[in-house]
Order: sequence, then C-alpha cells, then structure tokens
Amino acid sequence: MARLDYDKVTREFLSSLQENKLEEVGIREYIQALSETLNYFKPRTLTEKRRLAVAKQQLKEIRRHSKRLQEKLNLLEEKVNFLEENKDI
Repeated sequence: MARLDYDKVTREFLSSLQENKLEEVGIREYIQALSETLNYFKPRTLTEKRRLAVAKQQLKEIRRHSKRLQEKLNLLEEKVNFLEENKDI
C-alpha cells in the first residue's frame, strides 16, 4: 500500500496556487497589450489611418473608464471594511 506524502502534496498545492496567482491578468494588462498591438500597425491608406486613430481613441476612453471603475471599487471596499469593523462593535 502506497503512503501519501502530505508534505509533497502540500508543496505541490501551494506551488500551483502561486502559479495561478502569477497568471492572473487584469484589465490594465489587457489594455496595455492592446495598445502595444495598435502601435505596431502601420496603416497604408487614409481609411486605415482613420480607423486606427479611432481605435486608439476608444482605447484611451476604455483606459479612463477602467481607472474610474477601479477607484470606485477601492472606495466601496473601504466602505465595506469600515461597516464590517463597526458591525463587530
């Protein structure tokens, strides 16, 4: 009968958690990657230049909105923490 090595299982589990944590990608990383991709394109026609300009402007708006959403999320998390702390009193 094979023995289960709990230390090995625990190490593997914790290692897999760390790998998953490193692989988490947020919206900022996606926006950055998309921005770099758009900057890579070299439009050949006036229509392509205009489309690229519109795409870059839209990405700028997305970045601005995501920043606002993150600020609101942080504020709401602070309020929830405050309410939870006062609930215990």
